Amino acid sequence: MLESPAYPIVFTAVLATVLVLALQLTLRVTSKDDHLKEALAKGNVARGLLHVGDVLSVFLVAASAVGSCVHAEDLKSDALWSLVFGVAATVVYGLVSRLGMRSLFKGKLVAELDRGNEAAGVAAASHAIATGVITAKALGGDDLPSLGLSAVFFVLAQATLHLYVALFRALTSYDDAEEILGENLAAALSYAGVTIALGLIIGRAVEGSFTGWASSLQAYGVALLYGLGLYVVRQIVVQTVILGAGFSLRKGKLDQAIGRERNVAMGALEAIAYVATALALMRVG
Repeated sequence: MLESPAYPIVFTAVLATVLVLALQLTLRVTSKDDHLKEALAKGNVARGLLHVGDVLSVFLVAASAVGSCVHAEDLKSDALWSLVFGVAATVVYGLVSRLGMRSLFKGKLVAELDRGNEAAGVAAASHAIATGVITAKALGGDDLPSLGLSAVFFVLAQATLHLYVALFRALTSYDDAEEILGENLAAALSYAGVTIALGLIIGRAVEGSFTGWASSLQAYGVALLYGLGLYVVRQIVVQTVILGAGFSLRKGKLDQAIGRERNVAMGALEAIAYVATALALMRVG
């Protein structure tokens, strides 16, 4: 049974179900209104989108926990450590994703979600997914020392995500916060694309075996350099090659299409270019 190809699949399915319940319990303790059932009952699409990010993140955490903790040698050991790492990662994800959202967009994102702002919902979902990717990549192992090291690199990775997103969004001539709070879905898609892409890149950077503080931090920093590729994609690939506009270090046709014209297709194009680039970099990095 333990050697069966179905063993890790069944384990992942069962663990994911347990972790969904753990996340719901975590959110119920921290907020009475932050639940998918209530959001759907109220017809709040914005909060519903956020919970889409939650579900994806929980399944990523479950798969990661099984990948690092399940060795198909002893059922009790596999169940214990996958549950310890899975539940710990899920609780941390729930707390950090919600705390992080409270700091976004001048502290107004939560109020916009409650108001039903769908652009805010897209932005919140992307933040949740990026946090979920980092959580799944950072919090791994099969013993307590590994859990402690994982927690340190998780904090580092999460801080890096917020810093990178802030620096990258400074490249736009429009104010992302004002546009998304003003229900600009194109700006929300653009923001979502770069946030998820950065989450993938940072998650890739923090993944791997610990080889000592100096070497591990050096490898982390080198891997983060791939994030600079997103700027090239935005200003050269999307704006210059695809849109046929002239090259510019900042501003340009893309900013106008998203910030002023609110062109949703353009925002989606920019977003998918970011995510595709991050996925490609993960393959070659």
